[in-house]
Amino acid sequence: MRTVKKRLKMSKFERLLYTLAIVLAVSSPVFIVGSKATLSKVNFEVEQQKKQIAAQQKKNESISMKINELASLDKIQEVAKNQGLSYNNDNIKTIKEDN
Repeated sequence: MRTVKKRLKMSKFERLLYTLAIVLAVSSPVFIVGSKATLSKVNFEVEQQKKQIAAQQKKNESISMKINELASLDKIQEVAKNQGLSYNNDNIKTIKEDN
């Protein structure tokens, strides 16, 4: 005795749905891994930029301190004396900057 199996025919819409579900099931993990890798790369670059900013801020502070040191009255008087100049407070005019 032979058994006859009936094969169910799927409509085009059902095949499309199954194909779409398989494609989504396969592509979603790939998309998730790719997006996490991109996010990780961006976070790494942000951290690198933060380190560079911090280093530049330290340099800027150091330079500002050096400028303040060189612009001090004592330093100006020392340089003037070394150049053979004298300090006369009556000859100094103050200029105020209005914003």
